[in-house]
Amino acid sequence: MTVTVNGKHLAGKISAVPSKSMAHRLLICAALAKEPTAIGCSALSEDIEATRHCLEAAFAHITYETGVFTVTPREKERRAAIDCGESGSTLRFLLPILGAAGINGALQLHGRLPDRPLSPLREELIRHGYLVSQAGSNPLVTQGRLCAGSYILRSDVSSQFISGLLFALPLCQGDSTITLTGKRESAAYVDMTLWALDAFGISIFPTADGYAIPGGQQYRSPGRIDTEGDWSGAAFWKVCDFLGVPVEVTGLHKDSLQGDRAICRVLSEMKLGNCKIDAAPIPDLVPVLSVAALGSPGETVICNAARLRYKESDRLATSAAMLRTLGGQVQELEDGLIIQGGGALHGGTIDAAGDHRIAMSAAVASVLCGDVTIVGAQSASKSYPAFWQDFARLGGSVDYID
Repeated sequence: MTVTVNGKHLAGKISAVPSKSMAHRLLICAALAKEPTAIGCSALSEDIEATRHCLEAAFAHITYETGVFTVTPREKERRAAIDCGESGSTLRFLLPILGAAGINGALQLHGRLPDRPLSPLREELIRHGYLVSQAGSNPLVTQGRLCAGSYILRSDVSSQFISGLLFALPLCQGDSTITLTGKRESAAYVDMTLWALDAFGISIFPTADGYAIPGGQQYRSPGRIDTEGDWSGAAFWKVCDFLGVPVEVTGLHKDSLQGDRAICRVLSEMKLGNCKIDAAPIPDLVPVLSVAALGSPGETVICNAARLRYKESDRLATSAAMLRTLGGQVQELEDGLIIQGGGALHGGTIDAAGDHRIAMSAAVASVLCGDVTIVGAQSASKSYPAFWQDFARLGGSVDYID
């Protein structure tokens, strides 16, 4: 799908979509419990649906009606064919869980997902009895059963590896430890996992260098739990407001564990100009913050973002290409971007490269430069299917070309 958008006349209030990061976690916990759980989730996305369908294939019956998931656990499968879509969270969370349940799986991967890193998680799973076929194979084939024990992970690769083990190891017979080495990145996502686990009665104990996980635990349903508003999705509207169009986002928790709530602090710092942004805790915000940098005084340096090269697109390369196409001055670094603000901009055609965050960031850029044509606009459905409707509802123009 190709659209031409113009956001110069955006204005009004918009309700935050539900956090897909939290929805993943709540669905997983509910599927592993003994009792049914109702999960409030006012909207769906392709990534949430990927986790839902994977859990249905192996662990639970799941229905969705009037904004509520009903998750009813059932006898787990011994073998399961699982389609992870393009969701990295789904794949990395479920691999250890399938292992702890002793499920032999064939996991189908789409888009760039087969190319996204699985080390060192894959090696740790194999070391503890759960065989996983070579990274890059599709489908990814698994066999065996994950055992309790001592796990060691680099914490600067992906917080999703840590979360996957935190979900799985309480199910193993015997106690386990996770030792983390290196600088911790995206720690807020692990905090979200710990919150969800606690809500479902699972005990995890922090240690000086990781976590201690008692084995033989049972997930217990809280009965009803709701998915909070998504700061990652709200960031696009927050940047629109920063760039001069009055947009307000409702339904967000200011004390949320979501790391992307930092968008408000970062934008406040950018107002002062010559800003340096450490992207390690907030990697998903980089594309839209690169757009904000075009409207910020002085120079913006984004660093510690090397992991973005392995997302749905190489997000450093695609963000830089987007800015250059619109007339921005940007230097691409190995692990970041240097962006000059305040320059003359113009419209243009952006290839979203199959990346939802590039598509939506390009739409935000139209606040500054007028008409922007976005090729591959349908990719927004991965996290925010109603984005184009919401853009139009706020007064932006959206012309569907094909």
